[in-house]
Order: sequence, then structure tokens, then C-alpha cells
Amino acid sequence: MFQFFFSWPTLNCEETRSPARSSSAKKKRREKMSKLCLMAKNALKSRVSPLNSTRILPSFRSFSTEGGEPQQDSSSSADPFLQPPQGFVFGRVNIQAKYMLKTDIIHYFEGCDLSPANVKVEYNRAYNPTGILLQFPSQSAFDLGVKQSIRKGRQYRLEKVDGTQWELMPSYDGKTVLLQGMPRTAIPEDIERVLSGFEFDHNFQIFSRPIGMNEFIRCALIRFPTALDAVSAFLRKNNSFCQNSPITMRVLQ
Repeated sequence: MFQFFFSWPTLNCEETRSPARSSSAKKKRREKMSKLCLMAKNALKSRVSPLNSTRILPSFRSFSTEGGEPQQDSSSSADPFLQPPQGFVFGRVNIQAKYMLKTDIIHYFEGCDLSPANVKVEYNRAYNPTGILLQFPSQSAFDLGVKQSIRKGRQYRLEKVDGTQWELMPSYDGKTVLLQGMPRTAIPEDIERVLSGFEFDHNFQIFSRPIGMNEFIRCALIRFPTALDAVSAFLRKNNSFCQNSPITMRVLQ
């Protein structure tokens, strides 16, 4: 509230003594009072004018927006579309079949959002498959895979494994062909003659792998540009001869 202080005119002795003078003095006082009241009204109007009210509004708006910002942050954090995606879940199944395709496993775990890129075949030293690693996109997909395995009689028992096994396991992606049965005297030039007419990576090595007690077999891993090239070489050059020794070929998944 605004306070106004008025100085009231004092009456002298001459005004109280003369009626004419006292009436004129009262009239002057009334005029002064009316002027003072008018000045006070104008002052109040200027204090609460629309111009000043608009200057006050932004302060209230700023307070309301500052109070609303934390609510927006909390709502955005609860939005599932803004949350980071869930991590992968890795599983492993044991297999006994020597010849198996990635598509066989994908069809077995149908509905689990698996693709050939989510499947790796685990081989032993003789390059016989011993297991398959699976990369599920979510925990719910993994749980569905467990239910699928139970429903189908646990032909492939699914177990959860650590992600480091997936990272350390090499992936051949159907582009690598295993050659077996070369003689001991075979050199890389002999392998290149067998695969003449095909495009492949010439940076390969010939090595030995055990196949029994004190028995070894000579092998080589040949990398092709595509899976189609690998299959074509397998179909045309399997059971070929290297230095008069028959060799077998197998595409690694």
C-alpha cells in the first residue's frame, strides 16, 4: 500500500474572527483537498497501469517455467523411446552333427530375431563343430529361445554364456573353405594349382591337425571373397588331387 502525507493549512487568528474570511478559507481548503485527492488517484492509476502489470508478468512466467523444467526431465527419462536400448544376451548350444548350417539353428529358434550375423559355429582343433554361439537382441528373445528349446524336446539345450566368448570366437561366415588330405610335401603353389580359376586370398598357410592317436592330417584354410565363391569352389574342386593325393573340402560356417 502507498502512503501519502498531507500538510494541512493552519488557520490564523484573523480567519476565525471574520466570517467572510473564514468561508473563503474553507473554500480554498476544499479546493486543495480535491486537488490532492485527484493527484493521489492519478498516482495509484500510474502504479497499477497495464504497462506496469505487463512488466510484472514475466517474473511469474519465469518462476513457472523454472518449476516445470524438472518435470519435463523426469517425464523424458521415463519415456521408453528415449532410454538406451538393452544389451545383447549370449547363449550356447551343444551340437553333434558334423554338417550343419546357420539357417538350421535360425529355423530351430524361430521368432527369436536371429540372423546369420547373430550365429557363430564353434570348432575344435580338427575343425569339427562342437557348439554354436548365439547373440540374442534382448533378454526377452533369449527367454523365448529357452521356451522353444523346451517345447521341441531340448534337442539343442540353450545355456547363457558370457559375452567375451562371442568376441573371442572367430566367424567364418561361409566364406572359408577347409582343405584336408594334402601330402606332407605339399606347398602353397600346389594349392593354388588346385584352385586355379577361382579368386581367393593367397595369404594362407598349410598346417597339421590330429585325427587320432599319433595320426595327423595336413590342412589349409582358404578365404574367398563371398560365400557364393566358396560354395562354387567346393562344388567343383571337392575330391580333387594334390600331388596324386585326394583332398576333401568343407565350407566353414
